Amino acid sequence: MTAFVAAATLALSGCGGSSGASDASAAADGNGMVVGALLPLTGTLAYLAPPEVAAIKLAVNDINAAGGVLGKDVTEVEADTSDGEHADQNTSAAQSVLAKHPSVVIGPAASGVVKNVYKSIVAEKIPVISMASTSMTLSGMDPYFFRTVAPDAVQGAVMGDLIAGDGVKKLAIACFNDEYGTGMRDIILGKLKLAGVDVVYGEQDAFDPAETNYSSIASAIKASGADATLIISYDQATPLIKSLASAGVDTHRLYLVDGNTVDYSKTYDAGLLKGSKGTIPGAHVDDAFLAALKGTGTEVSDTTYAAETYDAVILSALAAEQGGSASGETIQKNLASVSGADGGEKCDSFKACKALIKDKKKIQYSGKTGIGAFNKNNDPSSANIGIYEYDDKNVNVFQAMQSGDVPSE
Repeated sequence: MTAFVAAATLALSGCGGSSGASDASAAADGNGMVVGALLPLTGTLAYLAPPEVAAIKLAVNDINAAGGVLGKDVTEVEADTSDGEHADQNTSAAQSVLAKHPSVVIGPAASGVVKNVYKSIVAEKIPVISMASTSMTLSGMDPYFFRTVAPDAVQGAVMGDLIAGDGVKKLAIACFNDEYGTGMRDIILGKLKLAGVDVVYGEQDAFDPAETNYSSIASAIKASGADATLIISYDQATPLIKSLASAGVDTHRLYLVDGNTVDYSKTYDAGLLKGSKGTIPGAHVDDAFLAALKGTGTEVSDTTYAAETYDAVILSALAAEQGGSASGETIQKNLASVSGADGGEKCDSFKACKALIKDKKKIQYSGKTGIGAFNKNNDPSSANIGIYEYDDKNVNVFQAMQSGDVPSE
C-alpha cells in the first residue's frame, strides 16, 4: 500500500488544472489512449485498492500485448481519491488525472466520491466507468457515466432473500449514514417486509461513518433480542464486529455486504465469524485470473471488484478500437455497442474482440464479470451476485452465485 500511495503522490505533484474538453480529447487521440484511474488508495475502502490496481495493470498489459489500441500502446495514470469523507482529496485526485488528458476514467469506487467528482470529468467529454459504485441514484445520471457493477437493487434483493431463506425472524441492522448504506438498507427492508422478517433495530437509525466507538450500538442490538445482525458499512465493520462480540451478540449469525465482506483471518480470533454470510456483486474470480493479477507484481489477497475493473478497461479500449479514435467522445459513443447492446458475436478477450472489429463485425464482449450489455441507464442489464460464508479461520468462502436483471426504469 505504501507503494500505491507513493505512486498517487507522484501523480499529484506537478499537475495543473484541466485544459478544456477539446484539448483533452485531442491529446488523448493524438498520443494514444490514456486510462485514468481514481482509486481508494487510502481511507475506508483502501482494501479495494490492490485488486483494482492489479486489474488495471493486467488489462493494460493484455491490450498492449495484442498490439495496443489503434496501433499504439495504452498508458495509465492514477490518483488517490480516499473516501467520501475527504471531499477535497476527491477533487484534487480528479484534477490530477484530468491534467494527464485521459481518454477514459476508471472509478471512483465509492458512490459518494462519484457524486463529488463526475461533473468535472464528464464536462470534458471524458467517460467515467465505475467498477464499484452501486447506489441506485447513479443510474442514468449522465450519458458519460457507466458502471460495470450492478446497482444495489440486485444485491439488495439477493441479501433480503438470503436472510429470509435462512429463517431469520428478528433482524438488527447496523447501517452507516452514507448514500450507499441507507440506499442498500432500504432495498433490503423492502424484501424483508414481504418475507415477514421483523426488523427489531436499525430500520431508521444510521451511524456516522466517522464513528469510532460502537459499544452503544452493540449494546442496543444485544438488547433488541435479534437473532441475526446485518452490517452495512465499509471498514467500520472491523471495530463494530469487535464491539458486537464484546456485547455478547451472536457473531456466527452476521450478514455482511460488499463493502465489508472481506478476509478477516488476520483480524479476529479463529472461529469468531464461522457461519456468518456476505454478498459481493460480480463473478467469482477463478484461479487463472487470480494468478494473472498476482503476476502484475501487486500483492493481492482480496479480489473484490478486480473483474469489474479489468472489464471497464477492456470495454473502453474496444470502444476506441471500434470507433477509430481514442477520444473520450468516441469511447462514450461505442461503449454500449461493444458491450453487446447491438448484438454481435461474443468474444472474451481484447485480442479476440479486436480481431472481429478488424473484420468489420459487431461484437459482444463477454468478460470476467459476466454482466449483460449496458442498458439505457449505462448500467449492466444483468449481473451476478456471489454468496459467501465464513469458515473457522474467518475467511469468506464462495458458496453460490445468483444472477438477476437490472431494472432500467
